[in-house]
Amino acid sequence: MLADAGDADRLIQRVAPLARAAAGDVTFLSDKRYLADLRTTAAGAVFVTEAQACDVPAGCAVLVTAEPQAAYARAALALHRTRTHPMGSPGIHPDARLEADVEIGPGAVIGPGAVIGAGSRIEANAVIGPGVCMGRNCQVGAGASISFALLGDRVRIYSNAVIGAAGFGVAGSRQGAIDIPQLGRVILQDDVTVGANTCIDRGAWDDTQIGERTKIDNLVQIGHNTRVGRNGLMAAFTGISGSVTVGDGVTFGGGAGIADHITIGAGASIAGAAGVTRDVPPGEVWGGHPARPLNRFLQETAWVARQTRTRGKTRAARTTDPEGA
Repeated sequence: MLADAGDADRLIQRVAPLARAAAGDVTFLSDKRYLADLRTTAAGAVFVTEAQACDVPAGCAVLVTAEPQAAYARAALALHRTRTHPMGSPGIHPDARLEADVEIGPGAVIGPGAVIGAGSRIEANAVIGPGVCMGRNCQVGAGASISFALLGDRVRIYSNAVIGAAGFGVAGSRQGAIDIPQLGRVILQDDVTVGANTCIDRGAWDDTQIGERTKIDNLVQIGHNTRVGRNGLMAAFTGISGSVTVGDGVTFGGGAGIADHITIGAGASIAGAAGVTRDVPPGEVWGGHPARPLNRFLQETAWVARQTRTRGKTRAARTTDPEGA
């Protein structure tokens, strides 16, 4: 519901987060933690509950709803239409631009507006979506899919990896959960390697970014808006949730799991199967679940093992001692 009918002719062209919105944007507030951003937003319109309408700054149209995030998601679907590869058009679209010495395997698809740098190789059945820009001497493996992405030079993406698919974002509504459109990109800088069957989600609003020379194993998941620094290493089955910030030179052991909105400092190491639920300082080695400094985790594990052995021996002695029986 529009709180002031005088705002009915206001032109809204995009959606944007509270802190980034401008006069032509519509935004929303569903979490009181961002109330300060609401009070200073430059948005042209905002979805809020009736209780929060009084906090909307002057000049911003108030759209009152019981489901602000769901309303935002519906607006995003209406205002931001995905560019597609038209059905029936050639597999390599005429509007795609291929530089010299590009090799294209059988069945590969390259969408309109895509740019493939010189010396790159696109293997069989790979899909390069509309508008994707790829640098020189890149390699895309068979069956890989790349969309909404910008790749630097010498990037290698192995078979069946998925780069730029929508990240996991949903809003609750009376009709059940609805998808929140993802509007950012994936940026892979120079010399990044992405293993087979790995998924890197496009950003929800900001871009998902992977820094230079970072090497990612097979079967890794990187969530939307995550930023990974340079020279990182990720072993298989690493799972990084959305909006995580990873410094330069961080290593992840196999099966490490990282909760959302966490910062991992430069040079840190996360042990295999660790479950990180809070920020990790630079240079530290963490392990365990929940993860903590590795020395502490090992000490605690050793203490538990000693207690278990001691209690086991005590029980055994009581069982065999007639006086203790």
